[in-house]
Amino acid sequence: MKICIFNPKSNGDETDMVYDFDFLTEEEAKSSGDDVSWFKVGDILNLREQFEVNDYLIRHALIQRPLEQAKFANKTLFKLWEVIHQTKVINYCLQKDESLNKVLNIFIRVNSGGTILSYSDLLLSIATAQWKNKDAREEITSLVDELDNIGDGFKFDKDVILKGSLVLADINNIAFKADVFNKENMSKIEEQWEQIEKAFRGAVLLAATFGYNRDTLTSNYAIIPIAYYLKKLGLPENFYISSKYKNDREAIYRWLVCFLIKRVFGGSPDMVLRQIREVLSKANSSFQYEEIAENFKGTPKSVVFTEDDIESLLNYKWGNEYTFSILVLLYPTLDFRNKFHIDHVHPRSKFKIPEFRQAGIQEAGQEFYLKNMDLLPNLKLLEGIPNEEKSDTYFADWFEKNFKKEEKNEVYRKRHYIPNIDLSFFNFEEFFKERRDLLRQELCRVLGVPVPKQE
Repeated sequence: MKICIFNPKSNGDETDMVYDFDFLTEEEAKSSGDDVSWFKVGDILNLREQFEVNDYLIRHALIQRPLEQAKFANKTLFKLWEVIHQTKVINYCLQKDESLNKVLNIFIRVNSGGTILSYSDLLLSIATAQWKNKDAREEITSLVDELDNIGDGFKFDKDVILKGSLVLADINNIAFKADVFNKENMSKIEEQWEQIEKAFRGAVLLAATFGYNRDTLTSNYAIIPIAYYLKKLGLPENFYISSKYKNDREAIYRWLVCFLIKRVFGGSPDMVLRQIREVLSKANSSFQYEEIAENFKGTPKSVVFTEDDIESLLNYKWGNEYTFSILVLLYPTLDFRNKFHIDHVHPRSKFKIPEFRQAGIQEAGQEFYLKNMDLLPNLKLLEGIPNEEKSDTYFADWFEKNFKKEEKNEVYRKRHYIPNIDLSFFNFEEFFKERRDLLRQELCRVLGVPVPKQE
């Protein structure tokens, strides 16, 4: 870009421009005529001292031009030098729109160089200003810390509590917008805060008894409908263990697992939370899993499973954050108040070249072993202590040692879907295929999918 350092108004053009900027090639700048001289704007960076501006004017004979042209050239270059090298420029945009949401978004952008503040930080500040008897920031931060320490630990944040508070207080609009955090809505939340706190504690405690923690609860927003239901139910004591609520817990358990596996809370959760709340608000005395599922039928958030879904679930791997939820479906009777590990049936440590050679597995078959060792058909849930005892022992040896009695043998096989075949490491390929069939049948049964016919 170049700036004209002879007065652009000299041609008599009626304009309010003082300086004329243009994109020109070197040839175009040189052939502009004797009455016009162009200066490359970027070159001002090379003129570090004021005297260098004078040197430029002398070298290019600009001070020898007619008086008005010489004065304009001198004034223009010194002004450009001053703006670039001396003046501390503050860029600003006058925003006349009074929308607080827009103001907050602008603040977040321009504040990125300072202490980073999220949109929810600013909304929390608004909520704090609206509460009369409690400090919203202190209450919410304290609740997050408390919830994170339940069970094996979670990783919640203020966003979940803010969003959940809007849902639990039955505020119609639950969007993260400044006008939603108005005095009326914040008063409702403050009035119900003790109930909201207790509902969140109960919901997270229940999720922990289902075996979930920071690594396996793949959407923190899934806690909100559970908390809403507990609040509507009157916040019963010991909901997570009382026999009175056994059926309710099973319905919530199924709902939670299926909604996590289907990733229903992915993207914007607002629509999902509103629809679930609408169903639960009409529930009389039980968690309406079927009604909730029906509400999402035929939508991208559907929790109806198909044969293709089942095949996809069977391909989940050890280390994937969703694998635990799939295994949970296969172990509905486990007491997850005990600590369970995701265990490799055939130990992962054995899937190495020296072990293959020792077991007599030819190179052509090793690819199958390596490709499938971490997939669901070689995984199971096992309590922490037995898993540590099993360690890297060959599965066939460990199984024979611990389950010699036929009765115990059958119980273990049934609980863990172990096929009645040779369980040696050498026979891993048959084991994998047979167990995959057993898992497929059980997942189909649990998720309401017709079991495919065996070929």
